[in-house]
Amino acid sequence: MILDRFRVTDRVAVVTGAGRGIGAAAALALAQAGANVVISARTEDQLAKVGREIEAAGRRAAVVPADLTDLDAAAGLAAAAVDAFGRLDIVVNNVGGAMPRPFLATKARHLADAFSFNVAIAHSLTQAAVPHLLASPGHAGAVVNISSVIGRVSGRGYLAYGTAKAAVAQYTRLAAADLAPRIRVNAIAVGSVATSALDIVLTSDELRGQMERATQLGRIADPEEVAAAVLFLVSPAASYITGKILEVDGGLDRPNLDLGIPDL
Repeated sequence: MILDRFRVTDRVAVVTGAGRGIGAAAALALAQAGANVVISARTEDQLAKVGREIEAAGRRAAVVPADLTDLDAAAGLAAAAVDAFGRLDIVVNNVGGAMPRPFLATKARHLADAFSFNVAIAHSLTQAAVPHLLASPGHAGAVVNISSVIGRVSGRGYLAYGTAKAAVAQYTRLAAADLAPRIRVNAIAVGSVATSALDIVLTSDELRGQMERATQLGRIADPEEVAAAVLFLVSPAASYITGKILEVDGGLDRPNLDLGIPDL
């Protein structure tokens, strides 16, 4: 049956930034579709809650609290998956972000930090995972990177974040070419999603209205809607897709929110 192609039964996944938001939703979606999951983030109590939800779905969770800005810790998640479950088939690079700033307040170190947080962590884990992904039965190794709509459109104050997320998208295309045909690499360019990263918008009727009006579907996404796209891209249903950026943005075109950021 075609629905069987959306299952990842007995596969093993690593999801970063899995304590809340998109990462937590993706980890749970993978578990509900049959995977055992290594989840990592800074906050142990958040991870423990997600781990319990994974186990309630009938799968196993390995909780690895870590500061993934330590690139060795990020790379170590691949070995943690093999130690816990004997294999690694799926990597979801969800860690990322950067604070909005005016142009003149965006120093070179902010760009470097954004690149490290959004790209270097993903590369460190993916590179460490490659030998294990190559061993995935049936050439099932798959990587999904979380990019953003702001990597392709303009928005005041997002210089560091948008540049880094554009780099994530191009990294995805290049990594897919390097790792084909045995490992698939794709990305999701997300729009506005109801996570803690969007608290400033969600708690302001004015800002929320601006964002909803800029989105063709007229609303902000639930993390599960992104998680469904993650599941699709790592599942056999997407077995002929690699090097692509799937836009899960509700038709968000130009997120120029009035965040009080001056012109320069």
